Amino acid sequence: MDLIALEEIRRLKHRYLRSLDLKRWTEFALTLTVDATADYGTPVYGDRIALAGREEIATYMSRRLGPEVITVHFAAQSEIDVDGDEATGTWNMLDTVIATERKVVIQGSAFYEDRYRRGEDGVWRISHTGYDRTYEAMSTFADIPGFKITANRWAAAR
Repeated sequence: MDLIALEEIRRLKHRYLRSLDLKRWTEFALTLTVDATADYGTPVYGDRIALAGREEIATYMSRRLGPEVITVHFAAQSEIDVDGDEATGTWNMLDTVIATERKVVIQGSAFYEDRYRRGEDGVWRISHTGYDRTYEAMSTFADIPGFKITANRWAAAR
């Protein structure tokens, strides 16, 4: 078992989620292979979201999750299998999305199904990522008595 590869892939997934939540789009893009694909099944958007290529994935995320959307993603319970310079992984993911302009809070869960590839530079990147939501719960700010939010909008600027 390649324990170094396992840890590098775990760190890669955490970097993917952290850069997504902090809206560090250049860093986010660098977690993906140039030819990466993504396939997200999320009821709030209706149809499945299928994206192809690092640039398309990063552009989609930066537009969909702009500064008016606060996200927190947590992934754990990874099951990673490494086969040379390729690997697969399944992650249990919990997230919260606060769309401040729409005044809604979405909480949900999914299981990410990922593929990874180690490049010629020795760096692991995500070659495919995707999930189908196991649940999604949406509330409006008005639905949550006493709801108040204070957010560090400058965290992404660091």
